Amino acid sequence: MSDDDSGLRDEIIESLKTVYDPEIPVDIYELGLIYDLAVDPSGKVDIRMTLTSPACPVAGSLPGEVEAKAATVPGVSKVEVELVWDPPWTMELMSEAAKLELGFL
Repeated sequence: MSDDDSGLRDEIIESLKTVYDPEIPVDIYELGLIYDLAVDPSGKVDIRMTLTSPACPVAGSLPGEVEAKAATVPGVSKVEVELVWDPPWTMELMSEAAKLELGFL
């Protein structure tokens, strides 16, 4: 990954930090819902993400919101979001900041 790709990746992460799970007052990145984020030199972005539960009420809308947010970052040419369930999400995937915000620390 070039430095430019790394900078673009950081900008995409900052954009994703504005997306929140509607039931939890922490952004999806800090919650650990983003499993992988890859940027190729052409600006194509591949995101692997999960939800807190397969029964999550935003299963139909949250991946689209993630795609739309990532697409707003200058330099992004295309975004593909893959929703995965393996490995299952657990609270251990949350960042320290998220655990602190939710009172788990």
